[in-house]
Amino acid sequence: MALNLSKLNVLVVEDILPMAKLLAAVLESLGVNHVSIQNNAESGFDSFCKTNPDIVFIDWEMEPMDGIELTRLIRRSPQSPNRMVPIILVTGYSALVRVAEARDAGVTEFLVKPFSANDIAKRVSYVINKPRDFVDLGEIYFGPDRRRRAVPNYGGPFRRQDDAANAKNSVGDNALLDWG
Repeated sequence: MALNLSKLNVLVVEDILPMAKLLAAVLESLGVNHVSIQNNAESGFDSFCKTNPDIVFIDWEMEPMDGIELTRLIRRSPQSPNRMVPIILVTGYSALVRVAEARDAGVTEFLVKPFSANDIAKRVSYVINKPRDFVDLGEIYFGPDRRRRAVPNYGGPFRRQDDAANAKNSVGDNALLDWG
């Protein structure tokens, strides 16, 4: 079943006009009727606050504010109209350290250049069909849950000290048998 994207409002924040136009053209070919382009992070944040888009595509490499800083601003600013908006970061760098930095800033999805129209469609479909829960740890982190999948009836070891305490409080001492 194809998604009806005609009512989506998408913001593209990209400082290289041909790349911004390419992203917009692909989104429009997918059926998105409302795509706006901003050529820097500052005007991107202003537009975001005024239009409250459904999805934001942000280029990583921009001056003076880059895409990671814009992502943090969207996620943490009191002026942000939707701190949980899906953010798809567009970049030419795919090193794991960069992916981790983007994830830790609150990026929802990562789109590596060069990309295809199918890559864009997959990211849009993913943020619509499989929205991720958000985690609010105050100043430490606010953004999508970094875990990609839930495993029902997980029987493995707990990962955090407070997991053990919560499990003990909710189901008794037997829940701690796998705690190592």
